[in-house]
Amino acid sequence: MTKSVFSDRYDRFREALVRARKGAKLTQEDVAKRLAKPQSFVSKYERGERRLDVVEFFDIAKAVGFEPLGLLMALGLAPEAAKRKRR
Repeated sequence: MTKSVFSDRYDRFREALVRARKGAKLTQEDVAKRLAKPQSFVSKYERGERRLDVVEFFDIAKAVGFEPLGLLMALGLAPEAAKRKRR
Protein backbone atom coordinates (compact mmCIF):
# COMPACT_ATOMS: atom_id res chain seq x y z
CA MET A 1 0.00 0.00 0.00
CA THR A 2 1.35 3.43 -0.92
CA LYS A 3 1.60 6.21 1.62
CA SER A 4 -1.51 8.37 1.74
CA VAL A 5 0.53 11.45 0.89
CA PHE A 6 0.97 9.95 -2.61
CA SER A 7 -2.68 8.98 -3.12
CA ASP A 8 -5.21 10.64 -5.42
CA ARG A 9 -7.34 11.48 -2.38
CA TYR A 10 -4.46 13.31 -0.71
CA ASP A 11 -3.75 15.17 -3.98
CA ARG A 12 -7.37 16.37 -4.04
CA PHE A 13 -7.07 17.36 -0.38
CA ARG A 14 -3.90 19.38 -1.02
CA GLU A 15 -5.43 21.04 -4.09
CA ALA A 16 -8.48 22.01 -2.04
CA LEU A 17 -6.24 23.61 0.59
CA VAL A 18 -4.50 25.65 -2.10
CA ARG A 19 -7.86 26.72 -3.62
CA ALA A 20 -9.12 27.74 -0.18
CA ARG A 21 -6.00 29.83 0.49
CA LYS A 22 -6.10 31.50 -2.91
CA GLY A 23 -9.87 32.01 -2.63
CA ALA A 24 -9.24 33.88 0.61
CA LYS A 25 -6.65 35.97 -1.28
CA LEU A 26 -3.90 34.88 1.08
CA THR A 27 -0.29 34.15 0.22
CA GLN A 28 1.65 31.27 1.70
CA GLU A 29 3.47 33.86 3.79
CA ASP A 30 0.15 35.24 5.12
CA VAL A 31 -0.97 31.78 6.24
CA ALA A 32 2.44 30.99 7.71
CA LYS A 33 2.36 34.17 9.82
CA ARG A 34 -1.10 33.30 11.13
CA LEU A 35 0.17 29.85 12.07
CA ALA A 36 3.44 31.18 13.54
CA LYS A 37 5.32 28.89 11.15
CA PRO A 38 7.84 29.51 8.38
CA GLN A 39 6.53 29.95 4.82
CA SER A 40 8.25 26.68 3.93
CA PHE A 41 5.75 24.84 6.18
CA VAL A 42 2.87 25.97 3.97
CA SER A 43 4.82 25.29 0.79
CA LYS A 44 5.71 21.77 1.88
CA TYR A 45 2.19 20.67 2.78
CA GLU A 46 0.77 22.27 -0.38
CA ARG A 47 3.30 20.39 -2.54
CA GLY A 48 2.85 17.12 -0.68
CA GLU A 49 6.32 17.06 0.82
CA ARG A 50 4.84 17.10 4.30
CA ARG A 51 1.76 15.33 5.62
CA LEU A 52 -0.65 17.21 7.87
CA ASP A 53 -2.11 15.81 11.03
CA VAL A 54 -5.70 16.56 12.02
CA VAL A 55 -4.77 19.28 14.52
CA GLU A 56 -2.67 21.09 11.90
CA PHE A 57 -5.55 20.80 9.41
CA PHE A 58 -7.94 22.48 11.87
CA ASP A 59 -5.35 25.21 12.58
CA ILE A 60 -4.97 25.84 8.84
CA ALA A 61 -8.75 25.98 8.41
CA LYS A 62 -8.95 28.66 11.10
CA ALA A 63 -6.02 30.62 9.65
CA VAL A 64 -7.44 30.56 6.12
CA GLY A 65 -11.08 30.94 7.17
CA PHE A 66 -12.84 27.84 5.90
CA GLU A 67 -15.01 25.20 7.57
CA PRO A 68 -12.88 22.03 7.84
CA LEU A 69 -15.80 19.60 7.71
CA GLY A 70 -17.21 21.41 4.69
CA LEU A 71 -13.95 20.94 2.80
CA LEU A 72 -13.82 17.24 3.68
CA MET A 73 -17.45 16.72 2.70
CA ALA A 74 -16.90 18.50 -0.62
CA LEU A 75 -14.08 16.05 -1.32
CA GLY A 76 -16.16 13.07 -0.22
CA LEU A 77 -13.75 12.40 2.65
CA ALA A 78 -16.02 13.09 5.63
CA PRO A 79 -17.81 10.22 7.36
CA GLU A 80 -21.26 11.62 6.43
CA ALA A 81 -20.29 11.77 2.78
CA ALA A 82 -18.94 8.24 2.91
CA LYS A 83 -22.22 6.97 4.39
CA ARG A 84 -24.22 8.63 1.61
CA LYS A 85 -21.94 7.13 -1.05
CA ARG A 86 -22.54 3.58 0.19
CA ARG A 87 -26.31 3.80 -0.25
